[in-house]
Amino acid sequence: MANGEVRIDAFIPAEMAGRAEGVGIMKAELGFWTMFALAVLAGAFIGTGAIFATTVITGAGGMLSFGITKLLGGLVFCLGLILVIVAGAELFTGNNLIVMAWAAGKISTGKLLRNWGIVYLGNFVGSIGTAIIMLFSKQYTFGGGGIGLTALNIANGKVHLEFVQAIALGAMCNALVCLAVWLCFSARSTTDKILSIIFPITAFVAAGFEHSVANMYFIPMGLLIKSAAGPEFWANIGKTAADYAGLTWGHFVINNLLPVTIGNIFGGSLMVGAAYWFIYLRPRRS
Repeated sequence: MANGEVRIDAFIPAEMAGRAEGVGIMKAELGFWTMFALAVLAGAFIGTGAIFATTVITGAGGMLSFGITKLLGGLVFCLGLILVIVAGAELFTGNNLIVMAWAAGKISTGKLLRNWGIVYLGNFVGSIGTAIIMLFSKQYTFGGGGIGLTALNIANGKVHLEFVQAIALGAMCNALVCLAVWLCFSARSTTDKILSIIFPITAFVAAGFEHSVANMYFIPMGLLIKSAAGPEFWANIGKTAADYAGLTWGHFVINNLLPVTIGNIFGGSLMVGAAYWFIYLRPRRS
């Protein structure tokens, strides 16, 4: 509202930058347990989007083209970030935008790193916890084991990326994730936020980019299925655990989680956060 006039249109980019800075300050000041609990929720929410995507694309490859199958997976995966933004949660990748408040001198380096560290840990707990619940649910056996086969193939593909490739895929992913969050700062309604999320998130999933928190669900889910599935499951999908010899916890951390996290920080913090800080928030010389 300006001069008594009520505005119903979206916030413009310069106003979005101010909102992003304020949210960054608020996030950095959260207490440990509140921050951690919200981060656990975010890990579970992203895991839920991953469950949705895994289920929807199962079997689609036999009927649909590669691109359309990836498009469908991306559309339903949007559920994860919609829950994070609308329900409220702390997501490491989106929180890379806190660099805007840090670069503006509004929060310290210690508070920035504290937020990232606590949120990353909470996201991991939420994602792994969701995977464990899904293992006990045996949802991976549905469709004649087709869902489990899809989960195994997703996880296996992710641990066989080259290191530099994973960094690049992570950078492109979080540029889009942070752009989705950035667009939400223009929103005045829940509908605005949902529409802001759909295209950037669908794009990163459809393009095959790598999201560290999503991978905290995708890869452990494959690892848990590999270690716990019974003979009937393997017979149904026509595979054995030996077919996934490279799918290990070590490869999860070294081949995927580490380089993808590096890429996510680069894409979110520098390609989006630092860019918009420079454009709208940097000190101006008179």
